[in-house]
Amino acid sequence: MTNENKQSCATPYKTMIGGQALIEGIMMMGPEKKAVVVRKPDGALEEQVEGRVLIKDKYPILGLPFLRGVFNFCSSMANGVKALMYSASFFPEDEEPEEPSKFEVWLDEHLGSEKAASVFVTLAVVLGMGFSVLLFFLLPTALVGGLGRLVMLPMWLRNLLEGVVRIVIFVVYLMLCSKMKDMRRVFSYHGAEHKTIFCYERGLPLTVENVREQPKHHPRCGTSFLFVVIVVSILISSVLFSFVEVTNTFARMGLHILLLPVIVSITYEINRLVGKYDNSITRLATAPGLWLQNWTTFEPDDSMIEVGIRAFMLVLPEEKGKDEW
Repeated sequence: MTNENKQSCATPYKTMIGGQALIEGIMMMGPEKKAVVVRKPDGALEEQVEGRVLIKDKYPILGLPFLRGVFNFCSSMANGVKALMYSASFFPEDEEPEEPSKFEVWLDEHLGSEKAASVFVTLAVVLGMGFSVLLFFLLPTALVGGLGRLVMLPMWLRNLLEGVVRIVIFVVYLMLCSKMKDMRRVFSYHGAEHKTIFCYERGLPLTVENVREQPKHHPRCGTSFLFVVIVVSILISSVLFSFVEVTNTFARMGLHILLLPVIVSITYEINRLVGKYDNSITRLATAPGLWLQNWTTFEPDDSMIEVGIRAFMLVLPEEKGKDEW
């Protein structure tokens, strides 16, 4: 087994610092700060650092288990979209800047530029979540429901088929994304993010040489989290629909949507628990997510690794151990 495919069985330290790959850049989130580093077209690095206040610090009740999951997930989505839009601003598709639409002008006049930007971020998050729910939750239900109109399906088989279709759509979606040229560069930055975190967790100096040697697959990756969301949704819906037989396709869709906050909350707690320990059970639990990273994480070049190191250093807390998982 090559080093790039080998997963560390026991890292000496686990950090809560995590990130997201962007367009020619990386966002890192630490316990105190958030940093975005982008490699501009001229090769220079653009840095944006902001202080970070955790939701549990502002509203302690939202830091309780099974409440924190949904709010942290939505916050991560908002931060990710905002950082992605920021990185994209350095790479306009057209040479000539486009005139703002009437809607953009109206928002800017009535809300101001910062509030208008917040509106766009919120809309992007809502649309992104809506697309994910439609693709990975509602579409499988609709497809199997259509099949049920042609062939009589017992409830257990319908539940099983919905789960299988959900996983297949998710895997195919990742595979198709990995074939896109622009996405491959984003996924290479994803690899730089993972390698940088691994290097730090192993107590090695954050140099390009040391980071380059680390695995590109990380067990606490967002890809793994999304996969567990789908698995948990399959288990919960199978149990629910075994006790409550819901045959109407639209009713099943509605129940799937209502169950989403519960599913995300449970998955978040599972992710924290699995991330904290390293044994045969947790390695088995993270194995499918690591396998899926074959399509979402590629080997970075040294310039990408430099971005990952810089972004990580910007969010590293001064107090040693404050970032412990």
